[in-house]
Amino acid sequence: MGSPPIEDVIELQQLLARYAVGMTKDDVDAVVEVFTPDGTYSAFGDTYALRDFPSLVAAAPKGLFLVGPPVLELDGDAGTGEQPLCFVEQTTHDMRIGYYTDTYRRTAAGWRLATRSMTFLRKSGVRDSGRAHDPTRPAPSA
Repeated sequence: MGSPPIEDVIELQQLLARYAVGMTKDDVDAVVEVFTPDGTYSAFGDTYALRDFPSLVAAAPKGLFLVGPPVLELDGDAGTGEQPLCFVEQTTHDMRIGYYTDTYRRTAAGWRLATRSMTFLRKSGVRDSGRAHDPTRPAPSA
């Protein structure tokens, strides 16, 4: 694959920035808007549908979602990518680091996330999809 069109790269960078800013501001509507209607988020060994996002975001710790530029592979109206993340919890300044693995789809409304999966980088050197950080984290709906 060659380099993706710069217009698509900029649009996807802005889309992913809206996700990070939405999460940082605890704005679940902004976060939901960056996904396709059938979009999913995977972490903690579970996959969450878009309808689960309000309760999932409500249960998540609050803080800064600092992301780096994504690496993108685009092919027409679909693509994949990875993006590094450093999350800093607001009240303790504890950090979680890792990266997102994404799939993207171009829709009538522009590029959207179809899937987003989190991989955490542990102090032990382990890389995993995580475990519940908060016992109030909801289970995905059926």
